[in-house]
Amino acid sequence: MTVHDARLHAFRSDLADARLKGEVVAERFVAGRPARISASVADVRKAPGPDAGINTQFLFGDDVLVFEDVEGWAWVQGERDGYVGYVADTMLAARDHKPTHIVAVPRTFVYPGPDLRFPLSGQLSMGSTVAVTGAAETRGTGYALLPSGEALIAGHLRPVDEAAIDYVAVAETFLGTPYLWGGVSGFGIDCSGLVQLSMRMAGKDVLRDSDMQAATIGEPLEPGPDFTGLRRGDLVFWKGHVAIMTDAETMIHANGHTMLVSREGLKEAIARIGYLYGGPTGFRRP
Repeated sequence: MTVHDARLHAFRSDLADARLKGEVVAERFVAGRPARISASVADVRKAPGPDAGINTQFLFGDDVLVFEDVEGWAWVQGERDGYVGYVADTMLAARDHKPTHIVAVPRTFVYPGPDLRFPLSGQLSMGSTVAVTGAAETRGTGYALLPSGEALIAGHLRPVDEAAIDYVAVAETFLGTPYLWGGVSGFGIDCSGLVQLSMRMAGKDVLRDSDMQAATIGEPLEPGPDFTGLRRGDLVFWKGHVAIMTDAETMIHANGHTMLVSREGLKEAIARIGYLYGGPTGFRRP
């Protein structure tokens, strides 16, 4: 049988995605049921339970396939990046409306109607997708209206088919965002989540984890002596970590040292990280 990464293929000994029949061994194969994430941020866990570790997150509007729903936990696969895990089934809804817009700022608020003075009804991260069905203006502020009647600041959205020019500039908008293991939102993000979300906003979907990114994004690089020859947008990988170069000498990364998305000199980071984890394992140019 073909060897598959369980993070990217839905299979267990008792149950598997019907598309994997003949490739994996399982007692039963099922076709995934389409659903959509209806929570602001949905933690994707290693196992079905609130105490299970978080591998990643899905955002509001993300489409998933559901292979099992038992005792409040759904075993799902994200359609955008293929990631497999367990989410609370209360965070799932039907795919009722085709998304038209994407949140293009790190964080934004949801209001029960088109007025920023209303009590909040929610919040969304960059990368969340919504269906805009109308527009309104209150005291000079433009609002995008949702099917629920709720409203978002129109200037915080852009059409889903528009992309940012520079993914590094997107990453820089997250400076100061708290570090969160498994995080991929404007409320908390990890190193590979920052790469994935920033690139997504620039029109390029990439895989989720740093080892996947180190094997698939762009082309490998061989910097010159003393790490010369790098440029804005290049990626630097360590074992279990990735950073984005903002210029030839400086990088931005979500890191457990500052517990924030921070800028740091490449040479300083190499010296600091090397003490515990060794030197860079690779460089890639998207």
